[in-house]
Amino acid sequence: MSSNLSTSSAPLLKRWLEPMVDPSVFDFWASHVNPTWSWSRPLARIVSRRIEALDTVTLVLRPNRHVGTYLPGQHVNVSAEVRGRKVTRSYSLTSLPSQDTISITVKRVEGGALSTHLVQHAQVGEVLEIGPAFGDMTLPAQPSGRWLFLAAGSGITPLMGLTRALAARHMPVELTLIYWAKTRAELCFVRELQALEAREPRFRFVPVLTHEPEVLAHEHRGLINQMQLDHLVPAWPEHQVYACGPGGFVEAARQWVQPRALRFMAEGFTPTAPVSASTSALPDTDARTVHVHLARTGRTLAVSTGTSLLEALEAQGLNPRSGCRMGICHTCVCTRHSGSTLDTQRGDITSEADMPVRLCVSRASSDLSLDL
Repeated sequence: MSSNLSTSSAPLLKRWLEPMVDPSVFDFWASHVNPTWSWSRPLARIVSRRIEALDTVTLVLRPNRHVGTYLPGQHVNVSAEVRGRKVTRSYSLTSLPSQDTISITVKRVEGGALSTHLVQHAQVGEVLEIGPAFGDMTLPAQPSGRWLFLAAGSGITPLMGLTRALAARHMPVELTLIYWAKTRAELCFVRELQALEAREPRFRFVPVLTHEPEVLAHEHRGLINQMQLDHLVPAWPEHQVYACGPGGFVEAARQWVQPRALRFMAEGFTPTAPVSASTSALPDTDARTVHVHLARTGRTLAVSTGTSLLEALEAQGLNPRSGCRMGICHTCVCTRHSGSTLDTQRGDITSEADMPVRLCVSRASSDLSLDL
């Protein structure tokens, strides 16, 4: 299932005019008539906003014709100007693709410039830039069997998109959604999920709270572990399992679930250290300083091997292109001309010259030269 918001073929007039038009000039004047008119930039205007949970809002956006197609479960990079600086982050699309609007649900992250802006300051009428959709945690064309969704924190957003897609098909599969949050106030979509459970016998919603002193009759308590899963869904090894949440949660789910599940797919919202104890990854306590030469600007910076290259460059006042910050969207990829980098997802160190590296999930392991 794909969106009907697809980018149509450029009309003949536009193709004829293209060599003579400066897109930035066109966008400047067109925005005075309609803020979402552009020559080719994918833009969307906030048409409504609602509080979804503590420090969390859902923004409903009306896109222009340049915003492309997407599938439930996918993400887009969202850009806005915050304090005079363009900031980009990745958010899951929670709406059904067949709708004329798109929606994202954003939780404010402490210190997060874009999430703070979208949750606390963005108003109806503001225009955001929307990148192409990405992500492989989508549904098959004909889903069947038994499914288990494991969501923690903001990991509910892509799984909510998938749940809504299945609900629109009148729940063709047996689905259990287990949703971990610190407190009851942080749970999103609760009324909708409870209503879906009441009308669809093949759907089950299980909220789990980790920091509430007391839980209600329909709630559960505790961090993810095998005993908990065995109790909540005794036949979970017979399910296809999707897990999404912070990196630590995803790694715990991978440890407990992947060896026994019928199928397992996961997405983590934060980079995690490699699981293998034999990896040559450097823990933060063993971090050292190396020098990164930026070939385009001629600058040389001292950075720590204990943090991602993206974070290290941002700490020096640079603003490299980035998006998901978890190694999926490849927005931050740049060429490493020389030196060695550690891929924190795969756990390997590579040093081949003139190779692409993802800044968000790569650490320097020697002096480097980057195409920045």
